[in-house]
Amino acid sequence: MVRKARISDVRPIQQLLAVYARQGKLLARSLSELYTHLRDTFVYVDVESGQVIGCCSLHIVWENLAEIRSVAVSEDYLGQGVGRQLVTATLEEARDLGIARLFVLTYETSFFEHLGFHPVDKNSLPHKIWADCIHCPKFPECDENAMILDLFEPTEHPGVSVPWL
Repeated sequence: MVRKARISDVRPIQQLLAVYARQGKLLARSLSELYTHLRDTFVYVDVESGQVIGCCSLHIVWENLAEIRSVAVSEDYLGQGVGRQLVTATLEEARDLGIARLFVLTYETSFFEHLGFHPVDKNSLPHKIWADCIHCPKFPECDENAMILDLFEPTEHPGVSVPWL
């Protein structure tokens, strides 16, 4: 079951992210950061056990741009559609908020291609998105792939502009 994260989910989310952070697949997140950005986060919870088995966040960068970040699924549940359901929840929220474009920095390009994202040159992204990168052990030699998804044309939502790319 996918739902918005709650306070009681923060420590399990941090533990899940830490597994992938140790593998160099995503950034670790501090408890402080997770609490501060709790409203950005969706979790997938096993209905029977109540255990958090996946998470995904929608981080708004600007009026027309948001990032999907911290997508993680417990290794025991990989390949069962958990990640797809989490990302789909963020896409729906982004549409509801009127966000025109989403990006992701990822190693899992085929997963995101199946969801409609396409590769772009990461240097074409606004400099504002690199604020978290200074916390990455790979900075400044980023080897992640940048991908974009346009949710709607700007004409569908008057007042929303998509000035780059």
